[in-house]
Amino acid sequence: MSTVRVLTGIKPSGTPHLGNYVGAIRPTVRASREPGIDSFLFLADYHALISTHDPARVQRSTLEIAATWIACGLDPDRVTFYRQSDIPEIPELTWLLACVCGKGLLNRAHAYKAAVDKNTAEGRDADDGVTMGLFMYPVLMAADILMFNAHRVPVGRDQIQHVEMARDLASSFNHRYGEHFTLPEAVIDEQVATLPGLDGRKMSKSYDNVIPLFAPREQLRRLIMGIVTDAKAPGEPKDTEGSAVFQLYQAFATPQESAELARDFAAGIAWSDAKQRLFERIDREIAPMRATYDALMAAPERVEAILRAGAAKARAVATPLTARLRHAVGLRPLDDLAASAQPAPAAERTAPPLLKQYRESDGRFYFKLTDAKGHVLLQSRGFDAPKAAGQAVARLKAEGWAACADLHPLLQAQATPEQIEAALATLREA
Repeated sequence: MSTVRVLTGIKPSGTPHLGNYVGAIRPTVRASREPGIDSFLFLADYHALISTHDPARVQRSTLEIAATWIACGLDPDRVTFYRQSDIPEIPELTWLLACVCGKGLLNRAHAYKAAVDKNTAEGRDADDGVTMGLFMYPVLMAADILMFNAHRVPVGRDQIQHVEMARDLASSFNHRYGEHFTLPEAVIDEQVATLPGLDGRKMSKSYDNVIPLFAPREQLRRLIMGIVTDAKAPGEPKDTEGSAVFQLYQAFATPQESAELARDFAAGIAWSDAKQRLFERIDREIAPMRATYDALMAAPERVEAILRAGAAKARAVATPLTARLRHAVGLRPLDDLAASAQPAPAAERTAPPLLKQYRESDGRFYFKLTDAKGHVLLQSRGFDAPKAAGQAVARLKAEGWAACADLHPLLQAQATPEQIEAALATLREA
């Protein structure tokens, strides 16, 4: 079975509510457990800076969102879960893409056009209050997607245009510099659940009708008891259609449980009893996750460690790709200039780099990476056992220069990262 890479970004803004959980968090966590899916999920904190200028809020929200996803069952060992700002290759790729992006493409972005239209309607300068962050948002999103060559990007309908722009930028870059990027596809879930809020309208922070996902138990009960209902008395049949209480219950209950409550609605259940049953059903699912969430919020260093480990996994992909992209666009070491300007003799062109393992007179085991001319690019320190040296060599062959981040104390680089990665890439291809 071929692996499909799926990438999802979560902007750390505000506290998650039950609607976020049912509509996005729960289905995404479940999908990440499916065989053949390679999930990349990240906290889009660079994106948050476009609209949030309170540093403490950005930091707090990042913790809340990360703790929420982990508490809801996201397995950091199974997926790649990272913070966007921990991947320095992403802003670098943003610039590379910006250099092949026509301004006209960004002029057509929905968010920018909406800001311009609003300013024009109110008699202000068209770009009043428009930051370059807002204008460049689609390029940064494209970098998020293309850095990891995602095949699928689940998005809402308002984000489809951004995925299409990522495809446009990938095509432009590939046309100019060679095939480096996969063209991503937007995935729209037509069945995504939307929950009613306390007043019956769609649960949304803009309506101030939300039920926080991890509200304390008694607060959760008070909020549910305050859901707006009709005035039908106990004993009067009640409609499930259009009932916020029933729709919320259905989002958490099994089909059998929902059918039982529907029968009780028809039999005239009291609203207080229906709400109590709703509270108990939601709390049954949320309570274990709430305990994990509270523990994570009390120990932010645990969340930080998880995100840093996720960043290391993400950079194992991002660093070698960035090295190849830098070489592709001409950001190369100057000592390579003569070699790249003139074709090398046939014997030199065919001689591959060499990753050689050997034992020295001190009884320890070493390895070194040399280029086609025999120049040493990377030299290891001594290993006590050949197995340890062999494992390090295997990592270098499989992961490239990214492995050097962990192996750094055991290695002595005698060339640039780009030269080392290029040699390792040649070995992998061979």
